[in-house]
Amino acid sequence: MTENAYIELRNISKAFGQVQANQDVSLSVNRGEILALLGENGSGKSTLVNMLSGIYMPDSGSIFIDGKEQFFSSPYDAIRAGIGMVHQHFKLVSVMTARENIAIGERKKFFINNSAITEKIYQVEKHFGLVINPDKKIYNMSVGEKQTVEILKVLYRGARVLILDEPTAVLTPQEITQLFSILRKMKEDGCSIIIITHKLNEVMEISDRVTVLRKGRSAGTVRTAETAPRELTELMVGAPISLEIKRAETEKTAAPMLEVRNLTETDENNVRLLNDISFDLYGGEILGVAGIAGSGQKELCETIAGLIRADSGSIRFLGEEITGLSPRTIIRKGITMSFIPEDRLGMGLVAGRDITDNILLKSYNWNSGLFINRNEGRRKAEEIVRDYDISTPSVNHIVKKLSGGNIQKVLLGREIEMQPKLLITAYPVRGLDIGASYTIYDMLNEQKKRGVAILYIGEDLDVLRSLCDRIIVIHNGAVMGIVDPEKTSKEDIGLLMLGEKQGDENSREEVK
Repeated sequence: MTENAYIELRNISKAFGQVQANQDVSLSVNRGEILALLGENGSGKSTLVNMLSGIYMPDSGSIFIDGKEQFFSSPYDAIRAGIGMVHQHFKLVSVMTARENIAIGERKKFFINNSAITEKIYQVEKHFGLVINPDKKIYNMSVGEKQTVEILKVLYRGARVLILDEPTAVLTPQEITQLFSILRKMKEDGCSIIIITHKLNEVMEISDRVTVLRKGRSAGTVRTAETAPRELTELMVGAPISLEIKRAETEKTAAPMLEVRNLTETDENNVRLLNDISFDLYGGEILGVAGIAGSGQKELCETIAGLIRADSGSIRFLGEEITGLSPRTIIRKGITMSFIPEDRLGMGLVAGRDITDNILLKSYNWNSGLFINRNEGRRKAEEIVRDYDISTPSVNHIVKKLSGGNIQKVLLGREIEMQPKLLITAYPVRGLDIGASYTIYDMLNEQKKRGVAILYIGEDLDVLRSLCDRIIVIHNGAVMGIVDPEKTSKEDIGLLMLGEKQGDENSREEVK
């Protein structure tokens, strides 16, 4: 431990039943320091910070703030000690304004003085360089604005310790730059910051030190200036791993497999979700889709897959019109299409059923006779577990009890084993550690080599630029451009995501 540590966690242990989440973990954060917390899925990062923020209580070990031992029995205790946490999934009331969300939980007075609250918010904004419209409703805000509200909320309450869980997961490059500017200002003001992220380039850019967890234990703490991404990766996984994402070189088909023309869709309030979208996708190609959260990615995937019906436009697969057809009808027409949704357990798999049952969900349509052949389903499940290196006690294991990476491999394995010609995948590595993520990239490249047409919706622009052959950039449901990732900068893509048509015009295709 360092002598000037403002936060100290000493020999923290926490178990859930037979699962040991943390074992004798120690770390420290100084005043005016940014500590990055790294580790694979299941390494104990979230459990550790949840104890620091009062959500869990440690089984053993001690927490010290400014040299004084603390005992947190609730998040309110942690807030009173000056600890604020911004979760990956924001804890905001969407129908309320920024001011109402920031002041929520005020207990001192029966009547709330809006003028006084607004003035206090303004003073916090001025001090830390934050900007937000206090009267704006949360549902009208961008992801970056919502995150600013979350940060303001904890600073408003007097937090001197800020914990951020995957804060850049759905931000544009411009929003990430703004966030890092805020964090540096907080650092200058003496705040202690813990940031959990899987993005090593961001760790190298923003942190002062890095603590790595592996299998619930501390694998080491290093100064950022004295380490490198490769060393951090080796600390995380316990073995060397290549950080290069290779774009598989293949010959794409002469004619497009998927043709989307003038696809338009509105919601019940007549708001455009998809606005005249057109593009082609070829076999042997990975076509990326980039956009800020809620730009129409979900609706685009589900419309192509037949889950929702477009108001107008055309979708043709290998020349055959499939617009408005249900998934069952598409399958029965012999069209081999696989869709891997972003909600793995809500849409992709049945969380409370075992691996075998989830494999059978996709193949039962081809079952001969009245009864499902469970033996065949079990054989196929065992084959997928073996081929995709899924870590599970057996194929009878309940899916929701697997790690995030293994859940995703069950879903991808099931869909790939159907030998699709078109594979639609939405945020396939969201929340996964580096090892699991690179396994997914390899699986997608292997399908590309087999001539599969892949539509890849992603949020990490570095990955999109490395993995994809072309990138469609969408904003508010409309195509802003189709770019060559080798000729277009990350910043230019970010501007397109924000709806600004700037950058290298020569690197873009004409939008059909």
